Amino acid sequence: MTDLQRVVVLAGGLDFEREVSLWSGRRIAEQLRAIGIDALVLDVDAQLLPALAADTPDAVFIALHGASGEDGAIRGVLDLLRVPYAGAGPDACRIAWDKPSAKAAMRAAGVASPVDVVLPQTTFRELGAAPLVARIIADLGLPLMVKPASGGSAMGATVVRAAEALPTALMQCFSYGHTALVERFIAGTEVAVSVIDTGDGPVALPAVEIVPVRGVYDYSARYTPGETDYYTPARLSAEATAAVAAAALTAHTVLGLQDLSRTDLIVDRDGVPHFLEVNVSPGLTETSLFPMAAQAAGHDMGVLVRDLLHAAVQRSAT
Repeated sequence: MTDLQRVVVLAGGLDFEREVSLWSGRRIAEQLRAIGIDALVLDVDAQLLPALAADTPDAVFIALHGASGEDGAIRGVLDLLRVPYAGAGPDACRIAWDKPSAKAAMRAAGVASPVDVVLPQTTFRELGAAPLVARIIADLGLPLMVKPASGGSAMGATVVRAAEALPTALMQCFSYGHTALVERFIAGTEVAVSVIDTGDGPVALPAVEIVPVRGVYDYSARYTPGETDYYTPARLSAEATAAVAAAALTAHTVLGLQDLSRTDLIVDRDGVPHFLEVNVSPGLTETSLFPMAAQAAGHDMGVLVRDLLHAAVQRSAT
């Protein structure tokens, strides 16, 4: 196995999820240091490229969330620098980052996903709110889920249960992105299924069931201890458990992801999983879903991240 002497963990950036990213990055660096690896946390700013050039690390772990780490741009720069990193490459990230594109790819692969409409802010403004709202509700019904077409941590996301609430939800959404994704709300069990590949092929970790105390898995529910109950493994039937694992593996494979990913799904009352989105840089904080799944599978996070970095180094050498 390749010997890792020095690892850089990228965290921070200028995205809305900066604080979560810093939290994830510091935690991963601590866990790598605990197993004897020199891990340095670096922000994504004007000092990054000189720092990487002056002392090139053996590998990089990307703990950036939002556009900073998930739209493929920083990974393209690391490719230019010939620095190995764990995770998907730029092309796969661009598709996964755009929720409508990822949903279309999953539907084509035979995985259900909520019916939706994609609404750019310019279209909303030019065509007028009233006729658009009426048409959306006539076609999709209520309730609806409104969220940015790209983004994470539920920022800008709102469950709409009344027609008069839809314009406000859209305006809130547009404050986090230029394009809104409006989906038919699927009632059921919300789960997250993480996938890892340390070199022997992708493996689905135990599903994490998400039960927000206040009923909505928003930003506060995600990062405030006690606001959400989690069950790992998820309380699903054997058939549904197999189905969500298969859906996550399909997302990881069809979208061309590598090393690690996390797929978010809703399991309806008939046990059918519906794809919501996939994360190429999942959260790694104390309340994040990927570490919960890894722990349930018996993995030490520091060792797991080390093994993912080893796989990245070996891939770059071929």
